[in-house]
Amino acid sequence: MAKKQGLSTLEPRGQKVLMRVDFNVPLDGERNITDETRIVAALPSIRHIIDGGGALILMSHLGRPKGKVDPAASLRPVADRLADLVDGPVKFASDTVGPDAQAKAASLQPGEILLLENLRFNPGETANDLVFAEALSKLADTYVNDAFGAAHRAHASTAGVTKYFEACRAGFLMERELKFLGSLMADPKRPFVAVLGGAKVDSKVDVILNLLGKVDTLLLGGGMIFTFFKSAGLNIGKSLLDEPSLEVAREISVRAKESSTRLVLPEDVVVASEFSDKSDKRNCLVTDIPDQWMGLDIGPRTLATYDEILRGAKSLFWNGPMGVFELPSFAVGTRGVGEAIASATDGGGVSVVGGGDSVAAINQMGLAERISHISTGGGASLEFMADRELPGIAALSDV
Repeated sequence: MAKKQGLSTLEPRGQKVLMRVDFNVPLDGERNITDETRIVAALPSIRHIIDGGGALILMSHLGRPKGKVDPAASLRPVADRLADLVDGPVKFASDTVGPDAQAKAASLQPGEILLLENLRFNPGETANDLVFAEALSKLADTYVNDAFGAAHRAHASTAGVTKYFEACRAGFLMERELKFLGSLMADPKRPFVAVLGGAKVDSKVDVILNLLGKVDTLLLGGGMIFTFFKSAGLNIGKSLLDEPSLEVAREISVRAKESSTRLVLPEDVVVASEFSDKSDKRNCLVTDIPDQWMGLDIGPRTLATYDEILRGAKSLFWNGPMGVFELPSFAVGTRGVGEAIASATDGGGVSVVGGGDSVAAINQMGLAERISHISTGGGASLEFMADRELPGIAALSDV
């Protein structure tokens, strides 16, 4: 991917800057933000613009309101929280390109911030409608994209809008994402080890196939391993099965043998009689899963193997938990992998963790400070690692 212009090349003074951010944050029933990580991650770019004398217009989506106004998906709570974080007022527009947004954008002064209402209240956002995109562009003089989490979407605010600006830059967060993910794929220190978990094979197929021949070792875990076991003729009991992906799992196994990558599947798992933290559980070899039991975590022998491989790695990528880590009884594998990756990082390795569940696990375990880079975009990081073009990045100006 060509190197993109960054925010450091922008002189904000006297400019109105339209910046796409990812403020798609979780809210509780009282409309309180329960995790402000994505807001905090955008602060360096926000401060660079307002401290430099620019006027800043922020835009984001929240949830999936499907082109209709939904008060439960309003960004107003985000505006309130952002005001606390920047220790100053944040203006809020009740629409995106309507009269309120136009009036507030027109009167915005240097050093001031305006947050537009949820982009996805307008059907033109997800349709990448150029009329909507052009209307957004008329609010400002220049454009910055700091929303890596939405970079894999060809939407009006990430792709269409760039057609109407002379220069379109990557924000500091976007640059950091591209730096770490890009270096992993272009010039990784060896050994390079990737760990992929999660429930289904189909969501990881392209990543697995692209990593074969690029990583030295690929470790698999999570619910998707049982589709591989089933494709090899093993009994998986009541474990999760992604039946449409059985043939793909066989193909991956064949391709792995033909590549330079060592593909490692668990040799033992923790099985339970039911999906519950209080259910009966036991360790067993993957060849001995009982008929009425389900696998919910990798086993101790597998964890010991993965631990040794990971601690010796110099480049590491992790996406997806090893088991049902939400249930404490089945979080041992995920915790062990997280600790091994943190240990490898302590020893000089470069680690990238991408994906909501993996990030949640890292934060839950208190290991975030020991990871080189925690990606803010689960889907986007997977698309990047699968070597797919990300429209929101491709649309930015090359250096």
